[in-house]
Amino acid sequence: MEFMRLGVIGLGNMGKGHIRYILKGDVPGAKLTAVSDNAEAGRQWAKDNVDEGVSIYADPYEMMDSGKVDGILIATPHYSHPELAIACFERGLHVMVEKPAGVFTKQVREMNDAYAKTDVKFSMMYNQRTNPLYRKVKDLVDSGELGEIRRTNWIITNWYRSQSYYDSGKWRATWEGEGGGVLLNQDPHQLDLWQWTISMMPKRVRAFCYFGKHRDIEVEDDVTAFVEYENGATGVFVTTTGESPGTNRLEISGDRGKVVIEDNKLTFWRLRESEREFNANFKGGFGQPECWKCDVPIVGENSNHRGIMRNWTNAILHGEELIAPGEEGIKGLMLSNAMLLSTWIDNWVDLPIDEELYYAQLQERIESSRYRKRT
Repeated sequence: MEFMRLGVIGLGNMGKGHIRYILKGDVPGAKLTAVSDNAEAGRQWAKDNVDEGVSIYADPYEMMDSGKVDGILIATPHYSHPELAIACFERGLHVMVEKPAGVFTKQVREMNDAYAKTDVKFSMMYNQRTNPLYRKVKDLVDSGELGEIRRTNWIITNWYRSQSYYDSGKWRATWEGEGGGVLLNQDPHQLDLWQWTISMMPKRVRAFCYFGKHRDIEVEDDVTAFVEYENGATGVFVTTTGESPGTNRLEISGDRGKVVIEDNKLTFWRLRESEREFNANFKGGFGQPECWKCDVPIVGENSNHRGIMRNWTNAILHGEELIAPGEEGIKGLMLSNAMLLSTWIDNWVDLPIDEELYYAQLQERIESSRYRKRT
């Protein structure tokens, strides 16, 4: 295969953005050959903007069966991601899925199971995995430079959204229309990075989600979650769309110091000896390990969406290792689902979560949702 014939499903803002990258030649090896959108406005945009010869479809399954695509980028509403991906897998098509992987892990697990039966390339649009800041943090953890993880804290509250934003679409911030709020719409990248940088998922979660606390919406817009890891480490995740000015600060503490990302800078507070060794040998009463503040230089560009698309294309054409394997999309979503489920049942939730219980709880909220797309 000299180049990958690409189809895009969903011509909202994300889909249009990805198409522009391809048309500009920012993704070598990918050639746009087809697009699909069930809305006339989306198809009209395609007629006005894509190259002549690109096929335009109202039915995504017709596009899948056309023989004109080798891989498909799915940029549709959240609920449809697994269904469309499974249909692609059944046809032997490569798949790239926009975040999140889905709304609930039960459907995403079915997607992963369908993928496991294929030999295609499956990637998630986790474009922040290309950010050199987070790649360096992962390097410091994986190399042992930070030592054993003791604590993680992420305050990500710079998602301010006004009431007019939510009022711009009846489907927004509803259980039926989107399936969740700040955790599902604003935080998928952070929830992915939270576990990816330390290569560790929590063993249990206790969360407090507030629904419509700051805005007239039915889903969560303010969350504080506490997690415990198998090695005894703990973590906190705080997020909201109702706070201004907001904060974006990730802090990971280990046996040999801590790293902090804030204001696009990485600081490593490096201990000269591990805390465990110091504690075992120190006899002076008050004291603590010698600590150096290191401003870590960040090398390389954040290739963002283009980088993930290039990587997926190169994986298809040249066997390059995927940066964001599609089956890993379930991890960040499980954290999101666990936080909501913990709030709904007012208790701790063990991971992996009880997927049937989560699904049942979600269906109850969908049934009472103010937005009912099927009625």
